[in-house]
Amino acid sequence: MRILLLLLAFLVAEATYPQDPDFSVSRIDPELLKGAEAVVRLNKMHVELASKRNMRVAHKRVVTILNEKGNRHSQAFVNYDRGMSVKNAMAIIYNQGGEVIEKIRQKDFVDISAVESGTLYSDSRVLYMSYLPIEYPYTIEFSYNLVTDNTGIIPSWYFIDDYLVSTERSEFTIAFSSLELKPAIKEKNLDDMLYEFEETESSLSYLAYNIPLIKNEELSPALKKMVPCIKVRPVNFHYEGFDGSIDSWKDAGDWMRHNILKNQDELDPETVQMAQKLVEGVRDDLEKAKIIYRYVQENTRYISVQVGIGGLKPTSAIEVNNLKYGDCKGLSNYTQALLKAVGVESYYVHVEAGQDKFDFEDDFANLAAGNHVILAIPYNEKFYWIDCTSQTTPFGFIGDFTDDRKVLVIKPEGGELIRTVGYSNGDNLKKMKVNYAITEEGGLLGNVHVTSKGIRYDRHYLLETLPKKDVEEYYKDYWNNVNNVEIRKYSFKNDKNQIVFEEEIKLAASKYASLSDNKMIFVVNAFNNSQFVPKRYRERKFPLEIQRGYVDEDVFEIQLPEGFVIDAMPVDRSLKAKFGSYNVSFSNKESRLTMRRRLQINKGTYPPEEYGAYRKFRRAVARFDNSKIILKKPQHHDE
Repeated sequence: MRILLLLLAFLVAEATYPQDPDFSVSRIDPELLKGAEAVVRLNKMHVELASKRNMRVAHKRVVTILNEKGNRHSQAFVNYDRGMSVKNAMAIIYNQGGEVIEKIRQKDFVDISAVESGTLYSDSRVLYMSYLPIEYPYTIEFSYNLVTDNTGIIPSWYFIDDYLVSTERSEFTIAFSSLELKPAIKEKNLDDMLYEFEETESSLSYLAYNIPLIKNEELSPALKKMVPCIKVRPVNFHYEGFDGSIDSWKDAGDWMRHNILKNQDELDPETVQMAQKLVEGVRDDLEKAKIIYRYVQENTRYISVQVGIGGLKPTSAIEVNNLKYGDCKGLSNYTQALLKAVGVESYYVHVEAGQDKFDFEDDFANLAAGNHVILAIPYNEKFYWIDCTSQTTPFGFIGDFTDDRKVLVIKPEGGELIRTVGYSNGDNLKKMKVNYAITEEGGLLGNVHVTSKGIRYDRHYLLETLPKKDVEEYYKDYWNNVNNVEIRKYSFKNDKNQIVFEEEIKLAASKYASLSDNKMIFVVNAFNNSQFVPKRYRERKFPLEIQRGYVDEDVFEIQLPEGFVIDAMPVDRSLKAKFGSYNVSFSNKESRLTMRRRLQINKGTYPPEEYGAYRKFRRAVARFDNSKIILKKPQHHDE
């Protein structure tokens, strides 16, 4: 029955889709317009593997932009490099009635370098259409053809572009001239989507209609993890001058090492001698690695180019050494070459970087996987991971950009998927020691000491690189619950060996406490007051994902104003749930109040039906963190 219903749905949809499409807004199904910023009318890609050394891609995307926010969904651009050529790029702009108001041909597109500066990557380009809309809604039809002799990376296909974008029709076809060129396919998240699949002796094709939009839900997994998509990888291919055949990650690493990376780590004798002199007298390999890493940080700069743009091949170590800059591939290869020169083993690593964690998939080896390169240094049965693009990150610390995910480590014996170091829960510790006094006028004078580790270190250590004005603005924004904050003095201590960052801040604020009728009231937790409560959803659709847990440990010592006594004091609180725990306690001795607080949030992925419980937990934390103390000034009557 389900198959019959699907067939009927496709027949109806096919019958209603005209051969010469009318892109007037009135033709859009009202259901696809509800809540949408844009509607993709047609997204169609045809990939043709004509031979192992010839791939052609034809792409057409038609999108109706419904309002100003929808402009971000236009996507009228294409990346290319020296290994591919763009032909027949064109954009046609339609008004809401479907009438053509402008045609923009390839010669009128903007063609710029994909890199802000540096001649090293002058062949990495972006071709894009520039258009300033004068009214909404409007429609952009954008099309182009790509031709390349590299067939090692085949585009994957996502049926949903972004949040708040619905789709009328999505088509993806791969044609191949022989079975030897038939690529491997992996379908993901297709269960809840109506689609049609057709396989012939020379092609694979997917067709989907009327895909509703997805609304963003706070603390949900990354969109790319949830949307329906088709992953594609070649089995037999040609790439950057080399033929290849890959069935496993071991194969992928082996091919990379013997082709793409071969001889790229050679250095001239003078540079080898320089590196060896840097570590002269040092016997420990880890200490040698730290010295080399520090040298690279101090003597090179990073140019941002993603893996795949400009090819997979890193710039030679000799060239990076001469230019003193490179992208992640070039700088990692250069650092690896210097380490090799001083006898330290390291491995070149492909990773999908970003704050959202993406694993390389065990059963789907693919050269297209990853957008960044780092190094792994084996030492005492442990890996030390280093990102060679950062001039400030401590050795062995990779932060939330590449933490806790499966990556391709290219070893002499081939590739292997290994998980990078993870930072979660207690690793991500922030300790706050606070001493502050409340004046008789309700003002605040305080000293705050903050110690950060793990991902919390990642969030704080760059403060020491900022000018004074920006640091003061940061604290004022961070403590925006305290009115009229004045930062009087601050200092930092950055222990890069232990990866600990410490902040010492002296501050003042007027009118922190409220005064009325001989009474004073103020929130005890002035400096780590968590008021985060996630958004409420009537019907949560996606799981709750806490990618990295953390711990706060705080001790506040508060000097109460002279002449006042405690009238009402907050009570101790304790919460415990699968998402974490919270404890706060209060004690007073003479005119001094002590607050001890601990908040732990646990890493994990939880089903949608548990989101409400998490929200309730955070709401309780926010309420308890906002607990107030009431002081009174005793009245003295004449006898």
